[in-house]
Amino acid sequence: MRPPWAHRAAAVASRLAISALVGLPGKFRRALAKGVALVAYALGIRRRVTLDNLRHAFPELPEKERRRIAMGAYVNMAYAVMEGLSSARLSEEELARAVVTDQWANVQAAIDAGKGILVASAHFGGWELLGEVLARRGVKLHAVVRSLRGSVNAELIESRRKSGMQLIAPSGAVLSSVRALRHGAMVAMLIDQVLPADRGIFVPFFGRAACTTPALSMAAKSSGSPVFVLMSVREGDHLRLFIEGPIPIPDTGDRKRHILEHTAALTQVIEGFVRRHPEQWLWLHRRWKVQPARS
Repeated sequence: MRPPWAHRAAAVASRLAISALVGLPGKFRRALAKGVALVAYALGIRRRVTLDNLRHAFPELPEKERRRIAMGAYVNMAYAVMEGLSSARLSEEELARAVVTDQWANVQAAIDAGKGILVASAHFGGWELLGEVLARRGVKLHAVVRSLRGSVNAELIESRRKSGMQLIAPSGAVLSSVRALRHGAMVAMLIDQVLPADRGIFVPFFGRAACTTPALSMAAKSSGSPVFVLMSVREGDHLRLFIEGPIPIPDTGDRKRHILEHTAALTQVIEGFVRRHPEQWLWLHRRWKVQPARS
């Protein structure tokens, strides 16, 4: 076991390295990120999980194509992390070039209505940079974020806070979200991460049951706020923001059923984007690890 001072020294060294990396010009950051991603793939870091997920999702594709998609997913993840670490340094002009937001009118109209707005998104495209864009547009952005270990994650959290984003812990997320919505805030959640069976609900994702957070749909039901799906698609050297919605909660007369159907509808929209741009989703994640109990 390493002594405490060694852990502190490693953390300091990591922060210094990250600071040096994000200070590089954009094209060098991207080249470095791509290099790190391809090395991680070559070393087999989560490669088996990634390829297994792709075999289930796209059984009709040849193995060579699935491997191409897998490598693309590694590169996209590295780009997204690098963008998250460096986004606070971007000028307004650089940010406008980095992310095209020509579908913003419907979201702005919902914000102007003053009821707050709920946003569902995923670990897709440039999800970290998307948060920076929303915060810098003057939106009162609150995001439900899991607390993760490691220097890189700590730097990402700090970057989110610097942008003006308010962070909501998953525990008690529904109540905290409803409070923020009552003050006209935008509450964003990435709903494509697996949850323990006792905290999530199972909805279809690529033909398999995926344990998914019901928190966003529950907050929508409690608040009456409109729900949109925002996805940032990587197009060459920039991102383009796509918006779907508002997506209403079905009126089934059964609270559990309408939460389930609404969560499934949001997940279906996300799946559509992933099918069109599979190399931009986080296939490295064990999305289907938790399965319903067999009766």
